[in-house]
Amino acid sequence: MYLSTASNDTLTSAARQAALKATYPVELLASFAPRLIAWQRVHGRHDLPWQNTRDAYRIWLSEIMLQQTQVSTVIPYYARFLERFPTVEALASAPVDDVMALWAGLGYYTRARNLYRCAQVVAEQHGGQFPRTVEGLAELPGIGRSTAAAIASFAFGARETILDGNVKRVLARVFGVEGFPGEKRVENGMWTLAESLVPDASATDADVSSYTQGLMDLGATLCTRGKPDCERCPFADDCVAKTTNRQRQLPASRPKKAVPLRQTWMLVLMDGDSVMLEKRPPSGIWGGLWSLPEAADEAALVTRAEGFGADVATVSPLAPLTHTFTHFKLDIEPRVAELAKKRGALVAQEADTAWVPLREIDAYGVPAPVRKLLDGLRGSLI
Repeated sequence: MYLSTASNDTLTSAARQAALKATYPVELLASFAPRLIAWQRVHGRHDLPWQNTRDAYRIWLSEIMLQQTQVSTVIPYYARFLERFPTVEALASAPVDDVMALWAGLGYYTRARNLYRCAQVVAEQHGGQFPRTVEGLAELPGIGRSTAAAIASFAFGARETILDGNVKRVLARVFGVEGFPGEKRVENGMWTLAESLVPDASATDADVSSYTQGLMDLGATLCTRGKPDCERCPFADDCVAKTTNRQRQLPASRPKKAVPLRQTWMLVLMDGDSVMLEKRPPSGIWGGLWSLPEAADEAALVTRAEGFGADVATVSPLAPLTHTFTHFKLDIEPRVAELAKKRGALVAQEADTAWVPLREIDAYGVPAPVRKLLDGLRGSLI
């Protein structure tokens, strides 16, 4: 069940509340926040590196990294970023290549580009201070409505609701919200529900933070996608998914579509123990990262190798790779070529190419599948 498909903007606050009470149990709506806060204080996560702080910079950094990425993966990246960029000003003034190199392997590289742009906006236009309101935060690059609410809540104690993937899963199961949460109609209804559950003005800032953290914790630790631990959930007796045995059906999955398959050929051009890397355009897949030169087919790749002065007679295949993105799969056919000339005889290099010793790859932001390929190559040369 979900609320009317009418736009939230066309309903008054009273009308929305009436619709909620007609759709969901009134007692559950009223008790949801207090029960979640009590649970979080005893059973929630309290020792994550970005907790126990009101530093908006650290909270923002963690929230961007945690988008579509597990906590265990984020923690080491978060620590390295803070060590290299302890303040938003330090991040804003760093070379973009340094930022991309530290982000390499974390995926969803648009986040890194937006992170860098956002740091520059905060440093240059806001004096190094993040806006304190959801509206102000949401105007910054890479910060959407839910992320803005999380930052405002944790950093400034704002009474705002979040609605990330974990929260959508919790609400869909506990309240029995039908439909795919990514569908606009369903998502609008979920926002209305989520907003109604935020602790009221009588709650303390600590209550609000515990509530927001509790939503994240419940979805990440108990109400997980694959194997929810329903017996330990504070809402087990009221949860529609549990009481109807529909944990696997709620929330509804994204309608299935055929995943397109793309193919590319990559040139592994070697000069001794160094490989040529090429910087990708700032937008698009792996935007701003260093990768291997590409071509649409093997013949075109050989032409590229010849253009760099490679001996095409030595071009040979490596094991193919497949990398899965959100909306497509990429088949990678790597080909190794050796230089036939000394490096000085090559066509003059441009700013978007670099000869990199394999032992120094860590200093460059390289996509995960390319890094895997080069690590294997480095291992074979040791």
